[in-house]
Formats: sequence, structure tokens, C-alpha cells
Amino acid sequence: MTDKTLFITGASSGIGAETARAAVASGWNVGLFARSEEKLSALADELGDKALALPGDVTDIASQRAAIGQLVERFGGLNAAFANAGTGISAAGTENGDPEEWAQLIQINIAGLLYTVKAAMPQLKANKGHMVLTGSAAGRRHIKGSVYGASKWFVHGYGGNLAEEMKEFGGRCTVVAPGMVDTPFFDEAKPDKLQPEDVAAAVMHALDAPARAAVYEIFLMPVN
Repeated sequence: MTDKTLFITGASSGIGAETARAAVASGWNVGLFARSEEKLSALADELGDKALALPGDVTDIASQRAAIGQLVERFGGLNAAFANAGTGISAAGTENGDPEEWAQLIQINIAGLLYTVKAAMPQLKANKGHMVLTGSAAGRRHIKGSVYGASKWFVHGYGGNLAEEMKEFGGRCTVVAPGMVDTPFFDEAKPDKLQPEDVAAAVMHALDAPARAAVYEIFLMPVN
């Protein structure tokens, strides 16, 4: 069992919540960051003393820095961060797209992710830590007019660049890229697709890899 600490954004449901459960089961301490204070508190109660609820907005770097500060004060350091928070858009394509939705998408999927890395980096550098980013199958192929997919292309490109940057201090970066996952991201349940715990297992595989092994990307798809 480990005694390391992981900061998770988008932790109130879906992939983030399942990753928190998997991490605690493996002995990690976890910081749960999301906007829904009620959901975070319920999850922290479920997980016990190894979890800390940290309500905040991923698009506010000061909020993320404060949360990581609280987490470090509670558990003594930070060994990994999972930039998992993300959003989609309802109006598909460019011609029919909504610029206001695009702006929100960019703030959460791109700026919010960058803020997580920036806020976590001092602690990760001190501990030769690990950064995990939620990519997507949509960021590995071209989908007609998909602005959401383009935001995930950014994650994949940046993740590779970040891995090279973190290598300089012995750190690691992994992009976890799932296909369709049955999460609240979708309005209707998709029980035949990947489950959040499948993605959580991929995150833990990367985090638990021996120090000599850098897992750059995990690409997982539903069988059907």
C-alpha cells in the first residue's frame, strides 16, 4: 500500500469519482476538486480519512492553487494530479456552433487543464511527480466539425510536450484517452460502453507503473 497523494479535478462524478475510489483502495490520499460541494462532501464521507473535499472552479487558477495548498497541508505533499474536468457542447459543427459554448469549452477543457498543471507543478517537481490528463478518442481522429474533438487534440499534443518538460526533473505525464464512457457527460445511459471504473483502472495503471517506466498514453475503447 502506498501513502501518496493525488489531486483530482472533475472529482464529483463519473471518471473522477471512480478514480478517487480506486486510488483510496490502493492506499492513496486524494483531494477531490469540483464545483459541486454537496457531491464532493458525500464522496469524501464515503472514502473516509484519506479523502479531502475541495470545492472550487477549474477555470480559476487561484481556486486550484488554494485547493492544492489545503491538500498539501493536510497530507504533507503532492505526488500526482489528474486533470480530468471537462465539458462538451450541444451545438455540433462550425456553421451551427455556438461561440458562447466554444468559449466555455476552451475555458474548461484547455485553460482549466493548463491551470491544473501550473498549480500542481511546484509540488510535482519537488516530488518527481506524475501528471495525468484526460484525453479522448475524439482527440486522436478527425470528426466532422467537432470543436470538442479539437479541444482534446490540444490535450494530446500538450500532454506529449509536458512529458518532455517533466522528464527534466524525473517526472512523468500520461494522457488517458477513452472512447465512449457511460458517464453523466451523456443525457442517456450507455451501459454497453466503457464504464468509469475502466478509465479509473487505466489511470491507476499509469500511476502505479515502476519509476523506470513512463506511460505516455493509454488508449482504451469499448469492444462494441
